[in-house]
Amino acid sequence: MFSCQVMGLVTLTQAQAVALVLNFKGYLMNERKLAESTVNRKLAAIKSMVAMGRKLGVCAFALQDVKSETVHKYRDTSGIEASEFAKVLALVDRTTLKGKRDYAILRLLWDNALRRNEICSLDVGDFNPNAKTLTIYGKGTGTQKTVIELTAKTVEALKDWITASKKTSNITEDLKYQPLFGSLSPRKGEIEDRLIGESIRRLVVKLCRQAGISKHMSPHRLRHSSITTALDYSNGNYRKVQNLSRHASIDTIQKYDDNRRRQQQQREISDVLADLV
Repeated sequence: MFSCQVMGLVTLTQAQAVALVLNFKGYLMNERKLAESTVNRKLAAIKSMVAMGRKLGVCAFALQDVKSETVHKYRDTSGIEASEFAKVLALVDRTTLKGKRDYAILRLLWDNALRRNEICSLDVGDFNPNAKTLTIYGKGTGTQKTVIELTAKTVEALKDWITASKKTSNITEDLKYQPLFGSLSPRKGEIEDRLIGESIRRLVVKLCRQAGISKHMSPHRLRHSSITTALDYSNGNYRKVQNLSRHASIDTIQKYDDNRRRQQQQREISDVLADLV
């Protein structure tokens, strides 16, 4: 029935056409229960037909008043448990220079949920061991810098790395702008290469595999893990977790929490069903 009406669309007035298409849209969503993306594709086909009809002089109206549905994409914000990340940290040989560097990076990824590019852009002078703070360039903030508080474990890890790498704790003006984390295989003689994001990604992937973690991991998935764990231990306190993640919108934190609650509730119901048989 609706198909026949849609085919006769071009013979209608604008008001009649808009009413018909809105009715058709409601039918697709409420009766046929189609996904938003599917409804949008069908609406786009109708709008395309009307646009061609206008070009050919068959109809004299447009359907700009018929809006597409917002598609809510599911974003997997799950990560790994703290106990699993502890296994990753345990694999790092902190007696070696590379181990000291890698351990400090991993602590920043977990304790402060830093993005890998934020870690790569750090200079020696951005770390204040006395104040236990780190100054970072946040995502999308241009030249604006943000000062974050560090945990005692992260401070010790950074101090250990700085001392071992001979960056010294007495930061001179020249040393201040050298990369905090550099490649241990410099390709430019005396100049230290700044560590790149891909190196951090490979580090995370390698250690997570060695720790027996089957989930595909990355630095950003570690960030997801930290944020989700923070929501667990703060009883879903959005404001606290937003201060950790530095997301501009608290709506993003809500998405993390929605996914966290969905998984928890699904697991609880699955356990109930499993115990019944």
